[in-house]
Amino acid sequence: MRAWKVKELADPDQALALEEVEKPVRESGQVLIKTQTAALNFFDILLCQGKYQEKPPLPFTPGAEIAGTVELVDEGSIFQVGEKVLARPGLPNGGFSEWVSVPEKSVFRVPESMSFHEAAAMYITYQTAYYALHDRANIKAGDVLLVHAGSGGVGSAAIQLGKAAGARIIATAGGPEKVQVCKDLGADVAIDYRLENFVDIVKKETDGNGANIIFDPVGSDTFDRSRKCIAFAGRILVIGFAGGRIPEAPTNHVLVKNYSVVGVHWGYFARLYEEEMVNIHKTLCSMYEEGKIKPLIYKQFSFEEVPHALNLLGDRKTYGKLIVNVGE
Repeated sequence: MRAWKVKELADPDQALALEEVEKPVRESGQVLIKTQTAALNFFDILLCQGKYQEKPPLPFTPGAEIAGTVELVDEGSIFQVGEKVLARPGLPNGGFSEWVSVPEKSVFRVPESMSFHEAAAMYITYQTAYYALHDRANIKAGDVLLVHAGSGGVGSAAIQLGKAAGARIIATAGGPEKVQVCKDLGADVAIDYRLENFVDIVKKETDGNGANIIFDPVGSDTFDRSRKCIAFAGRILVIGFAGGRIPEAPTNHVLVKNYSVVGVHWGYFARLYEEEMVNIHKTLCSMYEEGKIKPLIYKQFSFEEVPHALNLLGDRKTYGKLIVNVGE
């Protein structure tokens, strides 16, 4: 079978090599899956560069989200051969591979109505956004939710989930195309941060009260400016630092405005509270079938285009999720 291997730490087009390797041997407790699609994530780029917190020994195969069909399982498994699933392969044997063998606990059923492309795009972003909004921010109907990078993978999920919860959505994005994407997803107000000051607009749209919840996967200056438009007793959700700089929050300002800076480490949560993570997955699948959420897919790429697709993702010129067609 074929799999992408990181042979040296560098940018994806230099680090990755497509190689013929042995098909994985399924061990007891694992599910062998024929990969149909894989989703790309920004941390795949960081893994190639050696800049991610996990640093597997070379060579390794990246790819944390796949969808495919079950090929082999233990007798008595909850899964059946031929069943459509999504899975979370672990390093060093990630999902940019034509077959994966993963622990049964890392495999999840998806509705038959969900395509393989949507299934691969469903897992990390929607789990993160749901956990952030419901478990960490206690979102409720009528809240004003400001979503930064609203056209991105996790931002697009947050807009849809916030809308489904009855919140009023204000989203930021860079450029007219991405602003329109946010509007199409359901944002009540969409701001081009390159041309407009989102702080002023949020204050205007909320009669000076500010946003009850701010969903921030950017960090850097975006976080600093978000503190100026957070409502009294609001919650700023720290999702990540795509902007590069890790900001600091002056605690005197947190005290005066009585708001919370809330960390969202979904991966750690999923390891500690596996059953709750599974329940979130079931809720998300139900929401998909009810038409409340639908993964936003920028483009589908061939398996041979993985380095090119990762470069596009790194250039921040895309929106939603980038999906690779692995199966025939």
